[in-house]
Amino acid sequence: MDTISRFILPGILFLLTLASGIWLSNSGKPLNTVIFTIHKLIALAAVVLVVIYISNILKGMEIQALTISLLAIAGLCVLGLFASGALISLGKLNYEISLSIHRIAPLVAAAATALVIWRTL
Repeated sequence: MDTISRFILPGILFLLTLASGIWLSNSGKPLNTVIFTIHKLIALAAVVLVVIYISNILKGMEIQALTISLLAIAGLCVLGLFASGALISLGKLNYEISLSIHRIAPLVAAAATALVIWRTL
C-alpha cells in the first residue's frame, strides 16, 4: 500500500469528524450525548490511525528538525482539540475562545500532517 492510499481512511474519518461536529453544533444545547460520543470516537480513531501510519513511514528514516517541528505542532493541535472539545461540552471557560480553538486547530493539524507526509514522499 503506498503512502497516499494509507491516508484515505484517516481522511474519511477526518471528514466524518467534521460532519459530526457540525451535526453536534446544530443539535443545540445541551449537547446531544450520542452525537458527542460518536464525534469523539471518530476523532480518536482518526488520530490513532494517523499516528500509526506516520510512525510506520518514519521508521528507519533520518528525521529532520522541520519534520519534528511539524509533528509537534500537529500533536499540540490535537491536544488543543480534545481539551477545547471537553471545555465546550462542560461549558467551562469562555465558549467563544474554546470554539475558536476547536475550529482553527484541525486546519493547522491537517496542514502540518500533510506537510510531514509530503516531505516523506
